[in-house]
Amino acid sequence: MSAAEYIEIEQVLGQSRALTDVAEAHGTLAGALCAAADYSLGDWLRELYADGQTDAQASERLGELFVATRGALLDAGMEFAPLLPGDERPIADRATALGQWCQGFLYGLGTSTIPDVDSLPATASEIVRDLSAITQVGVDADEGDETNEVAYTELVEFVRVGAQLLFDELERYRVPAPPMEKGGAGALH
Repeated sequence: MSAAEYIEIEQVLGQSRALTDVAEAHGTLAGALCAAADYSLGDWLRELYADGQTDAQASERLGELFVATRGALLDAGMEFAPLLPGDERPIADRATALGQWCQGFLYGLGTSTIPDVDSLPATASEIVRDLSAITQVGVDADEGDETNEVAYTELVEFVRVGAQLLFDELERYRVPAPPMEKGGAGALH
């Protein structure tokens, strides 16, 4: 995901009067895709818009982002990246967006049937707790710009890898339930 794509999606969401910003919207998408096998574009649009509806242009562009995000998470090459503002934005804005992305991600996880964080595998529950802490990220005014930039870069990489690892760890929760056989579960054949 690129800085240019962030700006484009920011414009799409703003013009179409979405309920959330880019970072949180993408975090919600990624979290839900990690947790639910049948999460659809329509499900995501219902999270972004009061009535779940938007214009055709916004729907098409968001559909492209949906497909790209799902594809990146499924890719064994770990190409997934959170959609965040580029380096041209002030570090404080980027840190805020990272916190919002994590907040959206946790919300997306929470909309699924995943059990309580304590019942997840140890690696998964630790990542979820760390992402929860990152929602409070900020810039340390006592540190220099370079130190804050390095810390931000490390957090973004942690979030990127953490989301991918959670996607992999939560695979068993994304398996859809087998369809019921005709006649119900107890039917004789």
